[in-house]
Amino acid sequence: MAVIGAGYWGPNLVRNIQATPQFHLRALCDLNVARAQEVLGRYSTVKATDSLAETLADPQIEAVAVATPAGTHLEVALAAIEAGKHVLVEKPLASSYEDGLKLVNAAEERGLVLMLDHTFCYTPVVQRLRKLVHDGELGDLQYVDSVRINLGLVQPDIDVLWDLAPHDLSILDSILPPGVTPVAVAAHGSDPINAGRACVAYLSIKLSNDAIAHAHVNWLSPTKIRTTIIGGSRRTAVWNDLDPTQPLAVYDRGVDWSENPEAKRVSYRIGDMVAPALPTGEALRAVMAEFAAAIIEGRAPLTDGRSGLRVLAQLEAASASIAAGGTFVPVNGGHL
Repeated sequence: MAVIGAGYWGPNLVRNIQATPQFHLRALCDLNVARAQEVLGRYSTVKATDSLAETLADPQIEAVAVATPAGTHLEVALAAIEAGKHVLVEKPLASSYEDGLKLVNAAEERGLVLMLDHTFCYTPVVQRLRKLVHDGELGDLQYVDSVRINLGLVQPDIDVLWDLAPHDLSILDSILPPGVTPVAVAAHGSDPINAGRACVAYLSIKLSNDAIAHAHVNWLSPTKIRTTIIGGSRRTAVWNDLDPTQPLAVYDRGVDWSENPEAKRVSYRIGDMVAPALPTGEALRAVMAEFAAAIIEGRAPLTDGRSGLRVLAQLEAASASIAAGGTFVPVNGGHL
């Protein structure tokens, strides 16, 4: 493998690739070679280079991980695919749905694995949430509510939606039950510090089963909150990503609606709370294991290129909604 990009996320990719038995890291490519050498360390045998062309021309490199700015994903990932390499790319897949579709089509035409590093989808919590929803333990999905706020790095080229919401949208994509899809998005954003782009945003997503999903993303909050609530007709799951001892709680509590005209139409169910035991382990290690397995087994990974397209479709609908004053905008589902 080779890693393209030695910036914020590149070192994490380097570390986890080197810890994955199926991979051998051969090169780290970055425009700043000194930075790449610093990431690798003085005694590393991995090659540091600033030449993407040279890296992609190496016949011993079979796969690459792309950790460059989002605006370069099309150029870099497409060059890797055209060079016959399997590709793992950071979120978002590309800077537009149209560009993302080019990558998906190019990889499928060549029989190559294109995978998104939607890291949260590989955490033990999201894996358990997916199982709870898909196995029907929560009942019918009624709503999803997520909050992702903190004093974040104001990005120079994208707004808070494109920076933070891919996490929540990829988690939503991973846990939705079969047959339930996003159909329309309404978004509102504000720029109270005059950064030139939205720094606070709210998304409402209509789902095909008439449920609603909501996400709040914010770069400006002095407090850090990472919560997701998944409400079902039988149980409700609450995930607090900042609680290391009990991140997930499942509540047998809720509201029941009676159609019997002689009975009270609303009743409240107060049952137990269960905190499921979860395995430990770094999510990015699981990402690498899935990437390796998909390549070896010749199959699509859990977070394949089309999952990245589904996220892009919702982001573009959200941007269009903000531009239109917050109205619901249909999600592009033509190639999903």
